[in-house]
Amino acid sequence: MIDAAVEQLLRKEKKSYVIPADVVANVTATNTLEHAIMVLSKVGYSRIPVLDADDHLQGMISLAAITNQLLQVPGAAVDQLSNYTVADAMLPIDHWVDDPTKLETILNYLIDEPFIPLVDADNVFQGIITRREIFKRINYLAHNLNNYFEVTPLADKTGQTEK
Repeated sequence: MIDAAVEQLLRKEKKSYVIPADVVANVTATNTLEHAIMVLSKVGYSRIPVLDADDHLQGMISLAAITNQLLQVPGAAVDQLSNYTVADAMLPIDHWVDDPTKLETILNYLIDEPFIPLVDADNVFQGIITRREIFKRINYLAHNLNNYFEVTPLADKTGQTEK
């Protein structure tokens, strides 16, 4: 469980750490892999969400997944990308959250993921929570903890303060 003081400071910034869906690059499962690789290259991310026509989160597509799909094609060449859709290479979603206040879950997921998708109760994509945005909050916490709380070391079992 996250300490209440730490959680309070992680939430101190009024600006949300959720990047809203309308500014997150995405593709649909019916887009070609050629289109997906162009979007990925343009935005500079290694993976992006795959949405359906109603903005439901369906999966993820990554440069690695596209490369893997190409390697399965005899005589694989980049010009083959237009013959396959995102659905052919789409990755499942391992982790997501439906509540941006679930900080403990978010922190645990961000250990292994660069971002976590945020969906509502109907699985409609709401945005992403990035490791970068959370690290900005942790940086704030690390530099401002003493401005909000009196922090004193605990004594160990021998009665001496720990260093």
